[in-house]
Amino acid sequence: MVHTTGVGLWLAVASPLAAQPIDVGPPVVASPAAPAATVDTRAPAATVDTRAPAATSGALVTPAVTSGRADENAVRQAGDAFGTSIGREVIGLYNQMSVRGFSPIAAGNVRIDGLYFDPVIVPTARLARSTTIRVGLSALGSPFPAPTGLVDFGFRRPGDKAGASLQLGIDSWGTTNAELDAVLPVAATLSLGIGASARFESGLDKTREDELGGALILRWTPSPGLTLMPFINVSRSLLDDHRLTFLPATEVLPPPLPRRQRFGPDWVNGSNTETNLGFIGDWQLGPSWLLRAGLFRSSRVVDDQSTNLIRNLRPDGSGRQFVIADPQLDFASISGEVRLTRLFAEGPRRHRVHLAMRGRAGDRRFGGSTTLDLGPVIIDQPSIAPKPLYGFGAQQQDKVRQWTGGIAYDGRWAGVGELAAGLQYSQYQKRIDLPTGGVQATDARPLLYYATLAANLGERLVAYAGVANGLEESGIAPGNAANRNEALPAIRTRQFDAGLRYVITPAIKLVAGVFDISKPYFNLDANNRFDVLGDVINRGMEVSVAGAATRDLSIVAGAVLLWPRVTGAAVTAGRIGDRPVGAISQRLEVSADWRPPLLPGVSLDTKIAWRSAETATVSNAVAIPARANVDIGGRYRFKLARNRALLRLQLANVFDVRGYELRGAGAYGPIPGRLLQAYVTVDF
Repeated sequence: MVHTTGVGLWLAVASPLAAQPIDVGPPVVASPAAPAATVDTRAPAATVDTRAPAATSGALVTPAVTSGRADENAVRQAGDAFGTSIGREVIGLYNQMSVRGFSPIAAGNVRIDGLYFDPVIVPTARLARSTTIRVGLSALGSPFPAPTGLVDFGFRRPGDKAGASLQLGIDSWGTTNAELDAVLPVAATLSLGIGASARFESGLDKTREDELGGALILRWTPSPGLTLMPFINVSRSLLDDHRLTFLPATEVLPPPLPRRQRFGPDWVNGSNTETNLGFIGDWQLGPSWLLRAGLFRSSRVVDDQSTNLIRNLRPDGSGRQFVIADPQLDFASISGEVRLTRLFAEGPRRHRVHLAMRGRAGDRRFGGSTTLDLGPVIIDQPSIAPKPLYGFGAQQQDKVRQWTGGIAYDGRWAGVGELAAGLQYSQYQKRIDLPTGGVQATDARPLLYYATLAANLGERLVAYAGVANGLEESGIAPGNAANRNEALPAIRTRQFDAGLRYVITPAIKLVAGVFDISKPYFNLDANNRFDVLGDVINRGMEVSVAGAATRDLSIVAGAVLLWPRVTGAAVTAGRIGDRPVGAISQRLEVSADWRPPLLPGVSLDTKIAWRSAETATVSNAVAIPARANVDIGGRYRFKLARNRALLRLQLANVFDVRGYELRGAGAYGPIPGRLLQAYVTVDF
């Protein structure tokens, strides 16, 4: 989607829960996959199905929450298999870092409560009760969709009823964590949401991360139809060991990598402070008018950051250790959106017109890193190299300023179909200070458009097709690149997609689609710079089946078939391969949750995920082999001193599958081994 955002103080406005609510989003019906008890004011946004057939009418209502978490269950609350997270539960083919082969987070296609947000860091669970990936038909009804798909964070709105939820967790590696969320009504028009968390992590390679966090959300309704919600969320990483990354000497996979070993040295760690603050508001101006606005500031201050590498790794486990250390880094972005929506209704037809202004101002201080050669090492023998003196270089600044104005229309005709279209004009500027002096400038003023048509082909069948183009960010250069941390230029993208949605039963829906996405292709060149190497086209098919198969059994199953291809002079000359790094051609995931009739309060669940080989190098000479992973778990719902409580157990990677995690072109880490996790949640 277009990177668009706003700078300045905007009056945030309005509750869709007010009298005479306007239709402000995709149609909503209670999710047939969730028991009735989960569709209440305590439920996260994902417990309502925002993916109903396109022609269905209805207002989008974001439920307020009282922080009750004992009912969290992603399998029963997901509307499809394309990606849902609720609390600690994450399922689906896609996630916020990977949708149809691309990263919507890097592209800037992020929303909070449906409003544009440019994150330096994504919201924690203290702000976002749920996360939903919107692609294909699931994005229909969301104004100004994006070619890479949208990541929509469901905002934690404090409700009118006092309540609290405490969650305590531990795992077999020694990680402990505690989370507290509470709602405190102060007056008839004022409620506070309070959150706190502490996590003391022992990672897959015994790396440590100690983190404390807190959040405060205020929901104020000074008059009927007007809601203002300022918030702040701060996380402080007190100790963050930097995980080891392995780079083989030649284009081969590394030898088996050690797990549960703290490699060191102990001084390769750091700390940082992450903050998201801002406000969201809605103002119901009248029966047919809604004004929504949001202003957000996202920032990260890194006190100590290092990239810990083993280069020239050989089959016998020998290599050479390098640490690339940075001076203090500062990243901040101010972003936001103002959107005015007008509803026109005529019998079975409903029309909405949206006028929106988005903007962002991003500032980054980066560079000045120093490379430390710690000498030869053996990967199964921890490093104890002493800490040398650092000699940092000059740092660089980059600044991004962007404004986008847009107009969008969507119309629904009950029983017939839906049409959505929009036009946006964007002004984009990026300035990067060069180490040699001078400024690298990028300017763009694109006119962007999208259009989607959905048609009811029967009572149970909906067909859709759409086209969208955008101006997206392309992320930052990775830690092992010569231009590490450099913000990459904005890129033009486009997408065509089409598909079907079929209601198999009132409780089970099937969605199948095809897509074609094209973008410039960034990766490491011959000089180890992360730069444009050509263009990449991702063509694919995706399918999802989700819902309650029986009263006791819910399933979420999906598959993706992808045909990625890189084009350009470098491919023609044979300097790079024709598959992008990280490409995985097939994915399959099946999740299920079963409640045994003879065991009240008990449910058993499993997730089976399979993926084909993953392209690992720019030349395509190396691929990480295909693998399957199985997780199993269970829940026990009970009462604790008359309060709802939940005991959750989960065994991840049941068969202790070994393998590699790709951390960039030719860069690897170990995947997590078998892990037993347990937590207890109590709602007060």
